[in-house]
Formats: sequence, C-alpha cells, structure tokens
Amino acid sequence: MRKIAELNMLLRVPAKLPEGLKLATEEFREGWSFSRSLDARRLEKRILNHGWNFIKIADGPLRSGVGDTAQEAIACALKLALRRISLHFNVAEVDHIQLTQYPWFFLARVRVLPYLIQQGPVLPISDDLAPPSVTPRQRWLDLESTALFPQFACAMPQLKQMLISSAASQPRPHQSLSK
Repeated sequence: MRKIAELNMLLRVPAKLPEGLKLATEEFREGWSFSRSLDARRLEKRILNHGWNFIKIADGPLRSGVGDTAQEAIACALKLALRRISLHFNVAEVDHIQLTQYPWFFLARVRVLPYLIQQGPVLPISDDLAPPSVTPRQRWLDLESTALFPQFACAMPQLKQMLISSAASQPRPHQSLSK
C-alpha cells in the first residue's frame, strides 16, 4: 500500500478531466485513487493549462481512525473523511494528519480538502455543496419540562423544603457556638 502523507491528492473515479490530460493514479478505496506525482499546485497548473477550472472549497471533514500501524490508522481515517466529501467534488487533498501512538494501537486524525475540476468557472448550486446547518444547542429545559420527568417534578417541592430547612438549621459562620 502507498504511504499516505500530507499534500497527497486523490481523484474520484471516474473524474471528468480535460481531454488530453493524463494522470498517473494508484487505486485507494471506495472510488478514490491517489495521484502518483502531483500536489495541488502542480495539478492546478495542469488543469488551468487545459482551460479548465480548479476550485478549492474552504475546509473539509476531519475524521479519526485506528490501526495496528500508523499507516493503517491514517488509511482508516482517510477513508472515513473521503466518505464525507460530496459527490459533486472530484478531487481531495490530504491537508492535515495528526498521529498518536498508544501502547497497542495508533490513532490518526486526518483532514481532507475538497476540490472541483470543471470546465466552467461557476459552481453548481446544490444543497449537497452547502455545509450542513448547525442548530444551536438548547441550554435549559423548557418550562414544560415537568412533562418529561413527572416523578422528578413532584419531588421538587420536597427537595426545595429540605434545602431551606437544612440551611436554616446550619450555624452561621459569624455566630459563635459557645454562649
């Protein structure tokens, strides 16, 4: 298996490329192939020389993977990250690899950046291209939260009374215990 490192480029199989552009590739997994000798700059230059566009999308997915060796862990994380790339993108670059060794396994975190090779300069509009919307977490229970835990709601008055009575029975810090 090929050694996976930062700046490796992967092409989706089959990726539509400009006519006459031949790239040496090596199969990876699940419809992706490594470009044998190109990084993003060299690939972009070749694409632009053919009159096509090479469009980089800001950030891509970051995924973790484990394995018995460093390369197995990186390959596992890369496979998971590539699954998160929309079908509209036909190239990905290994942007970042973080590797941690534990006594019995390796943990890798891999980020990939999606790219699009296309003839026209305009990005297609699609819901798949937009990042998923993030809904803010609700920090407090609703006012009607007693409906969620009815057994807890009936205990609240008793708990409140216990707290009040225990606080009242405690000596104040400024009071003297001996009279």
